[in-house]
Amino acid sequence: MKNLGFVIKILLIEKKDIFYSIICGFISGITAVSLFASSGYLISKAALAPPIYTLMLLVASIKLLGIISAVSRYGERYFSHRGTFTMLSNMRVSFYEQLEPLAPTIFQKYRSGDLLARIVGDVEALQNFFLRVFYPPVVLILVFLCTIFFTAFFSIEVALIVFIGLMLTTFIVPAFFALKQRKVDRQVRQKRGELSTKVTEFLYGFRDLKIHQQLEEKEEQLRQSVDTYLEEQKRESIHNLFSQSANTFISLLISLLVLSIGAYLVAEGQLDGIFLAMLVMISLTVFENTTSMAAFPSYLEESRQAASRLNAVVGKDIARETSQESIEERSIQGIPSIEVKDVTFAFPDEIRNTLTGVNLMIPAGSKTAIVGPSGSGKSTLLQLLLKFYTVNPGRICFNNHPINHVSQECIWENTNVVLQENHFFYGTIRDNLLLAKDEVSDTEMEEVLGKVKLGHFSLNDRVLEKGENLSGGEKQRLAISRALLKKAPLWLLDEPTSSIDALTEAHIFGHLFEEAKDDTVILISHRLTGLEKMDQIIVMDHGSIVEIGTFEELMDKKGYFYEMKQIEQSVFFN
Repeated sequence: MKNLGFVIKILLIEKKDIFYSIICGFISGITAVSLFASSGYLISKAALAPPIYTLMLLVASIKLLGIISAVSRYGERYFSHRGTFTMLSNMRVSFYEQLEPLAPTIFQKYRSGDLLARIVGDVEALQNFFLRVFYPPVVLILVFLCTIFFTAFFSIEVALIVFIGLMLTTFIVPAFFALKQRKVDRQVRQKRGELSTKVTEFLYGFRDLKIHQQLEEKEEQLRQSVDTYLEEQKRESIHNLFSQSANTFISLLISLLVLSIGAYLVAEGQLDGIFLAMLVMISLTVFENTTSMAAFPSYLEESRQAASRLNAVVGKDIARETSQESIEERSIQGIPSIEVKDVTFAFPDEIRNTLTGVNLMIPAGSKTAIVGPSGSGKSTLLQLLLKFYTVNPGRICFNNHPINHVSQECIWENTNVVLQENHFFYGTIRDNLLLAKDEVSDTEMEEVLGKVKLGHFSLNDRVLEKGENLSGGEKQRLAISRALLKKAPLWLLDEPTSSIDALTEAHIFGHLFEEAKDDTVILISHRLTGLEKMDQIIVMDHGSIVEIGTFEELMDKKGYFYEMKQIEQSVFFN
C-alpha cells in the first residue's frame, strides 16, 4: 500500500465526491436489502391471508424502496465516476509536473516504449482504484453491519452465519487470491511494457531493418512478444474468473446454510416461520454486493503495480535528490561567467567516470572551444552546464552562484542551445521556429533563415515528424536559426555544423559570432579549423582536461592539440 500513498493523496482532493459516493452507495445497498427482505416478508404474509390494508402497506413500502434504490444507485454512479475522472485528470497533471524536470535525461533510464506504457497504460489502470478498490469495501462493510444488526433481532444464529460469510467473502478469500494475483499482474505489466518497447523500436527502425534485410526476424520477435503478452492476459483472466467463481460459490453456500439453519430453528420453534423467507432473501441480496470483492484482489494488485511503476519513474530519480526547499531561486543576471571546480561525474548506474577532476574558468563574454576525441566527455560537460544531471562531487557556478541554487528553467531561459540531435515537431517551418520565442515576426524569421542559407524555405513549408523530410544539414541550420532568434546571453553549441559543408559553415559562423560578439559562447567541435579567433581552447581526453590555451599557445606548445591538428591536416590535405 506504500506505493498507493500518492494516489490516495490525489484522490482525497475530491472529498465531496468520495463522501457522496459512500453515502449513495450505502443507501443503495441497504435499500436493496430492505427491498428483498420486504418482498420475502410480503410473500410469507400473503400466504396467511392478512387484511388487504396490510398488504397495501407492504406493497407501497416495496415500491418506495425500489425508487430510493434506483435514485441512490444513480447518485452513487454519478459521484463515483465524476470523482474518478477528476482524480485521473489530477493524477496526469501531477505526474507530468514531476516528469517534466526529468525529461532531458529520462530516456537514458527508460526506453521510450516502456515509458509510454507507463504514462498511458499505468495511469489509465488507476481509474479502477477508486471504483473497485477504495470505496466498495467501505460501503460493503456498512451494509453488512446494518444487516447483521437487523438480523440479530430475529435470530442470533443466522446473524452469526451472515457475519462468518462477511469475513470469508470480504477478507479471507480476497486476501488469499490477492497473494496469488501479485505475480500474475506483475508479469502482465512487464510483458506489456516489453511489447510496447518492441513495437516502438520496430516502427522507428523499420527503414533500417528493411535496408539490412532483418525485417522478418524482427517481425517474428514481435509476434512472440504479442503471443507472450496474450498468454499472460489469458492467465490473468482465468485467475480473475476463478476468484469470482469461488466468491460466488461461498456466497450461495452461506445462503443455503441460512436456509437450512432457519428451517431447523422454525422446526424447533425458535423462529417464527413467517420470517424464514425474509432471512433467506436478505442473505441472497446482501451477498450479491460481495461480487465486487471477488474482483478486489485483481484491481488492488493492478493499482499497486501501476502506482509502483509510476513511482519508479518520478520517485527515485537522481535529478530529484535535491529538494525544492534547498534551492534558493537565483537568476542569471547579464552575461554569465562559468566556473567548473573539481567536477567528477558518472552516469546513473555506471561505475566508470565520464568526467574526472574537471577544472575550468569561462569569463563573461569570452569565446571558448572544447575539443577532443569522441568519448572524451565534451557533451557530458555541456549536459552538466544545462543541469540535466546533478553535480556531485564538484561545483559549477554561474556568476559565482552555485548551479544548485539556480533552477533549470532559469538556465534554459538564458541559454541558446544547439545539441547534436535536435527535435523537430510535425507542423511548419514557422511552428518550429516559434519554439525559440513566441513574439517573433515573419520578417525576423525569414531574415534568420537567410543567414543560415535556408532562404529557399517558406515559413509555411511542411515539416514531418522528427524532421524526416529534412537533411542532416538542414536540421542543424534550422536549430541554429532557433538559437539566433532566441538571443540569450549564453551560447552552448554541441557540434552545430557537423553535417554542413565548410563554405556554409564559415558563412553561418560569421553571422553567429557577430550576433554573439558580447555573449559567452561555448563551442564543442571535432573540427580544429576556424578556432584561431577563440579566446581559449580546452582540450579533453578520457574525461579530463589535458590542455588549455589560445590557438597560438597550444600550437607553440606542440602537445596534444598540436598532434591532433597535424593529424587533421594530413587527413584532409594528403
